Amino acid sequence: MQITGEPSFRDSVDLMFNRATSLMDLSPGLEQKIKVCNSTYTVRFGVRLRGKIETFTGYRSVHSEHMEPVKGGIRYALSVNQNEVEALAALMTYKCALVETPFGGSKGGLCIDPRAWEPHELEAITRRFAYELIKRDLIHPAQNVPAPDMGTGEREMAWIADQYARMNTADINAKACVTGKPPHAGGIQGRVEATGRGVQYALQEFFRYEEDKKLAGLSGQLDGKKVIVQGLGNVGYHAAKFLSEEDGSVVTAVIEWDGAIINDDGINIEDLRQWIAKHGSIKGYPQGTYVAEGAVVLEKECDILIPAALEGVINLNNAERINAKLIIEAANGPVTFGADEILRKRGIVIIPDMYANAGGVTVSYFEWVKNLSHIRFGRMQRRAEEARHLLLVNELERLSSDKGLGWTMSPNFKEKYLRGAGELELVRSGLDDTMRTAYQAMREVWHGRHDVEDLRVAAYIVSISRVAATYQSKGL
Repeated sequence: MQITGEPSFRDSVDLMFNRATSLMDLSPGLEQKIKVCNSTYTVRFGVRLRGKIETFTGYRSVHSEHMEPVKGGIRYALSVNQNEVEALAALMTYKCALVETPFGGSKGGLCIDPRAWEPHELEAITRRFAYELIKRDLIHPAQNVPAPDMGTGEREMAWIADQYARMNTADINAKACVTGKPPHAGGIQGRVEATGRGVQYALQEFFRYEEDKKLAGLSGQLDGKKVIVQGLGNVGYHAAKFLSEEDGSVVTAVIEWDGAIINDDGINIEDLRQWIAKHGSIKGYPQGTYVAEGAVVLEKECDILIPAALEGVINLNNAERINAKLIIEAANGPVTFGADEILRKRGIVIIPDMYANAGGVTVSYFEWVKNLSHIRFGRMQRRAEEARHLLLVNELERLSSDKGLGWTMSPNFKEKYLRGAGELELVRSGLDDTMRTAYQAMREVWHGRHDVEDLRVAAYIVSISRVAATYQSKGL
């Protein structure tokens, strides 16, 4: 939905790019090269379904090939169009550069309502779409690696990986053609939770800096902070669950497509998720107050607002009434260009989408590396770690016994210390490190330059600088 008097999502991305490059010293030619979308492939294909041929339209856009393969999800939605796919591909370029994953930016989309089709029909559609992209190297381990996005998940990625393997029987790296696969089909532990987990790590890093919290009018830690989440899909669900269960934040409202649930004492996210799974709606959920007009709840007072669904939900129509101190963009482009200006003037701090939701592509990178190395993380070193730790614990216990010191280990210390890191622990560790490092690069620009007022411009400057450096090293 486009708001009157406001630029489209694609124009917003370009305008934000321009805001950043106006503060940079790039040659006009290089600036233009980084900004433009390299290519977009549009495919229209037919699939025989329910006794007739149905025609579908799909896209795969490649924004930048400064590094290859290019990386970006495939979304299934009726709203999919070329402009949206190209804007999302551009965001992927900047996102990958910001979190230092060695990919260019790409994005795909299929104009379809996935809920309108049975699983076996969706498989036929997905395989045919994948076939059209694979034969043009728009799905390929070394050239273009998709992932899940809105409307797709592990199941669709497994179908795509299998379709690629069928068409490339001698490619030993076939599983690396797509990420976000189920763990039993070449995926990686922690990929499903990755984007939501990244949002949690981003907030934890923000809350480590007193100066940054002060700019947002916040103090203390995440414990007790009031959080509103818009969209309880994969990203919103995991972010809300981890923040409430592990960091002590209080989720006071959840907004979904069919309304919102409010409970100032805190919503049990797992319980609400089970309710939605069972009833197909948040209506009637007993542990909170139902509000039919969900968009109004975006304006409810809170410490942290997490838009985790569609783009453009915070726009010129409601920006003046947003009552959050900090907004973290778990979705792509949830704050429009016009709303961004208003919120900045009002002193509301925004943690931008290209950083906030980069957990997905970060763990996708780990999965891609795992597929290319043909071994799961932790397999070689886990037991060696445990044996070395056991050696230390045994020696301490021997010393205590020999000298009569009476040392005793804290409860559960042995169990925790002696356990070597498995794949999930290593993935979370790598993601945490990535989110911390990327935030530090952004805040260095944010606080180190008097002409940079916000994190979004700082993020664009860091990203564009890295893309420019790569092009220049290639001799462009």
